[in-house]
Amino acid sequence: MRFFIYIVFCLSTLMCAAQEAAPIQPLYPVITAEQAVALALENNYDIKLAANDLKIDEQNVSLANAGLLPNLYGSFGQNNSLQNSRQVRTDGTVQEQNNARNNSMNYGVNLGWTIFDGFRMFARYDQLQELEKLGETELKFTVLTKVSDVLTTYYDLVQQQQTLKALDTAVVISKQRVTLADNRFTIGKAAKLEVLNAQVDLNTDKTNYLRQKELYENTKTYLNELMARDLTTQFRVVDTVAIDDKLKLVDLMSLAGSQNPQIQIALINKRVAELNLKQVKGDRYPQVAVTTGYVITSSESTLGFAKESSGRGLSYGISANINIFNGFLQKRRENIAKLQIDSSKIQIEQQTQSINSQLISAYQTYLTNLELVALEAKNVEIAEQNLDITMEKYRIGTITQLEVRTAQLNYVNALTRNNSAQYQAKISEVTLKELAGNIKF
Repeated sequence: MRFFIYIVFCLSTLMCAAQEAAPIQPLYPVITAEQAVALALENNYDIKLAANDLKIDEQNVSLANAGLLPNLYGSFGQNNSLQNSRQVRTDGTVQEQNNARNNSMNYGVNLGWTIFDGFRMFARYDQLQELEKLGETELKFTVLTKVSDVLTTYYDLVQQQQTLKALDTAVVISKQRVTLADNRFTIGKAAKLEVLNAQVDLNTDKTNYLRQKELYENTKTYLNELMARDLTTQFRVVDTVAIDDKLKLVDLMSLAGSQNPQIQIALINKRVAELNLKQVKGDRYPQVAVTTGYVITSSESTLGFAKESSGRGLSYGISANINIFNGFLQKRRENIAKLQIDSSKIQIEQQTQSINSQLISAYQTYLTNLELVALEAKNVEIAEQNLDITMEKYRIGTITQLEVRTAQLNYVNALTRNNSAQYQAKISEVTLKELAGNIKF
């Protein structure tokens, strides 16, 4: 009869535990990785700032900014004076007047145009176009970086959400153990120590769950920050991770050579440096400018040969100058510009070497993580079977609490490692695609 009562208690315990098992979190709306990336592309502050920088570069690409267009401007000037004047003419006549008044005024429209400056204006225009391409590439680099950050954070949340479920399972199992141990103690099948040990394990599992939940909520806040939306917005992420296991190193390295933003930035900087040298060499050529204008002048004087004078008409002219010697500054500037080109070549080689090195290392990590995903999935199956058998033996009293706790921890650890392996494999995939400059989702 006592054994029958004990079995009834065990069954009721399992039913209660199943009813008490609650969702990890309320049923908030589910957001996918694609939706998270779309929100970040639309709202992220760093992307918006980079987009504005690109708009500035686009505005700078103009013929006027390069110096190819003439300048047209209006002018106006007026001068007045009161002087005590004394004039002695050549015939000996003397003229004197106190507070002699003199007025002059001129106004008109003038045009100036540099028609040749040693081809510097053309090089400057080409350079402005290259700077626009640099802005486009920097925007792409910012977008890739932020998309990578969003995906990394998103799949970190997926891992944490799965870990929360594993820890919740551990809490449910520990509650079963406490109830079973208490029932066994009630009918005299176990000592009080068994109940206390089960309670300690339950409290430990609850602590682990709460710590993990804290980390989970903080990571959700960070993802909201990346998406630049209300930081308190509640949501859930998907429960599974889809991993692209078809990536090839040779394809990734080929894509990186043509699409990686950091390599492209280095290439553009080299072109900018070459155009800068072209501008510096322009100082060796003459500079030719033309001017023209229509000016109206008038003046009044109370003392002198002419009391009033006025004029109007067209003025025009041409000017040219050439640098003959400036203390070897021209040669110094050209040498510096050449060194900047050499430095940009070195930076291209350095950046390419660095990206390829990162790709090779990341690819090896990617392959290892793919193997770990398969291995840890098998470990979960084994640990789950072991836990089921252990719990059945514990219910009929043929196994110790230590063995039950070991099986329980093995199962939770297997789930956690499996989640971590999937996360690490996904992050390896994202890293490889980011280095290749080709993140698609």
